[in-house]
Amino acid sequence: MDFILLEYIIFTLLLYWGSIANADSLRFYLQPSVPRCIKQEIHKGVVVTGEYELSDVPGSKASVKVVDTRGHTLHNREEFVDTHGKFAFTADEYDMFEICITTKSPPGTVNRPREVHLTTKHGIEAKNYEQLAKAEKLKPLEVELRRLEDLSESIVHDFQYMRKREEEMRDTNESTNSRVLYLSIFSMCCLLGLALWQVLYLRRYFKAKKLID
Repeated sequence: MDFILLEYIIFTLLLYWGSIANADSLRFYLQPSVPRCIKQEIHKGVVVTGEYELSDVPGSKASVKVVDTRGHTLHNREEFVDTHGKFAFTADEYDMFEICITTKSPPGTVNRPREVHLTTKHGIEAKNYEQLAKAEKLKPLEVELRRLEDLSESIVHDFQYMRKREEEMRDTNESTNSRVLYLSIFSMCCLLGLALWQVLYLRRYFKAKKLID
């Protein structure tokens, strides 16, 4: 009975994991010499893997480059003639990375678009559990438990990140509200000062014209 319950829990969590799996797949056509860039944001310490496949066009070359917002090159493969490639890296901090793909037709040929299939995975989705099972000689149930353990850590990490962002936004709102309050007080003081100056000025003016005593 306990084993059946455990299998049910694993199945339920795997369904949840499948619904939030961090995998993106894009398919598009790319004109020669017209780069196409895709941006994605990644949390600190998260492993990112990518795989790209291009349609075969004889003589055509392609280049793939991955950079972060600081200009650091995470992957760079220039003017290759084959149609398939992979990349992998780990984010040092929360950042936005950009994948740029460019194709180039051989001189004297008609420019033909190439179909590109790009798949990126990050977090637990990027982890190869089949290799892990072979390396550590794990049973299928143990592999699923390891997967669930990683999933739990990922969920906790996401909640911690959301809580941190919420605290940062709250601090920002409090700081903004304080500045607005000080600005309002300053504006009121300026208006009161201007009104007082205007009253005194008009009083002197009317006295000079002998309109009042």
